[in-house]
Amino acid sequence: MVLNPDLGVKLIFIFGIVNLISIVLVFFSCRCLAGKKFTSRMMQYGWYKKFHAMHCYYWWLFIISVILHTLIAFSAFGNPL
Repeated sequence: MVLNPDLGVKLIFIFGIVNLISIVLVFFSCRCLAGKKFTSRMMQYGWYKKFHAMHCYYWWLFIISVILHTLIAFSAFGNPL
């Protein structure tokens, strides 16, 4: 074990929460996932246009948090296979 399991569990939990929040951000900022009807209605609002403009960054946040979540889990608990 490279990482202390207690610290590992805490970090895994935190990155799990970041994963959930970031995938919700991706979902509601995406035209394809949320649907054209929802997105076109929301595009009338200035705050949503700013929110939608950050869509690519939400993906990066999600991908990086998933990778860190996985690496910390493997570091704290090892490979399950």
